[in-house]
Amino acid sequence: MENSKRSEIIDLIIVGGGPGGLTSGLYAARSHLNALLIEGSSTLSQITYSEQVENYPGFPEGIGGFELIDRFKKQGIRFGLKVVASDITGLAPGQENGRKIWEVRTEDVSYRAIACIVATGTSWRKLGIPGEDNLVGKGISYCGTCDGPFFRDREIVVVGGGDTAVGEAVYLTRFASKVTVVHRRDRLRASAVLQKRALENPRINFIWNSVPEEILGSESVTGILLRDKVSGEKTELQTQGVFVFIGLDPNTGFISGLCDIDNSGYIRVDEAMKTSAEGLFACGDCTCKVLRQVVTACGDGATAAYSAQEYIDEWKGRAYGS
Repeated sequence: MENSKRSEIIDLIIVGGGPGGLTSGLYAARSHLNALLIEGSSTLSQITYSEQVENYPGFPEGIGGFELIDRFKKQGIRFGLKVVASDITGLAPGQENGRKIWEVRTEDVSYRAIACIVATGTSWRKLGIPGEDNLVGKGISYCGTCDGPFFRDREIVVVGGGDTAVGEAVYLTRFASKVTVVHRRDRLRASAVLQKRALENPRINFIWNSVPEEILGSESVTGILLRDKVSGEKTELQTQGVFVFIGLDPNTGFISGLCDIDNSGYIRVDEAMKTSAEGLFACGDCTCKVLRQVVTACGDGATAAYSAQEYIDEWKGRAYGS
């Protein structure tokens, strides 16, 4: 469907309002690029769900995830970054006087730019059971590194059996008095090294062949209802925290076929955050990378903005030395 309005061609469009996207916007605005950042109107950056971020440099007392993102945004706007809230419906290459451009479509506007940075992050793969949505940030977490310290000397549950789940379970024993791993099968699928570490850790307990049916609690997590897949029996397990590690899904469906992505949907980029498509860059958690944290997303975002600036300057025929 054609959009009802079309915009003039600007320098740069950034899709995504998380740490990577906002850092790209800050660097682009400070470089005097005409940059527009489109943040989702119905979605929030994952970090906004963290009650306290304690591992971002410069905040020794920690800072709330929502406040941190708000500071990022205000800083970018101060330097001239334009921000709109809208859910995109598509991204496509276009042409302007024989030159390649990018068009980002929303429900009512098509924004056009010389270059585009995709910084849409990931979504936690959720359990999809009663109580989950209501208790996110109130005992339910999807990031042990982010929230583990809040569960010091408490008994918690980890759901999952892969590398991430088992690795995080081991990590969380640094804080929790007891970690119970709930897995739907009778053995873990994590790597042998991680399995050995977990199975030999005295603070980790395992409940096999079981799946969560409901997260219990009103103001905070008080327990979890489990169903044994073999017997069908349901039991309640008291716990003060539930960490869910059943996978991440990159928010990249809208760029299918536009650039190289891996089998899990993550965007392949080089060290300059360039994708395989001309003028299209990506940064942060939606890319193939080892560590997905606020600080690494910010580094990616700065690099993507720098690379985009070089591309835009060349597109305009004003590249240094030209």
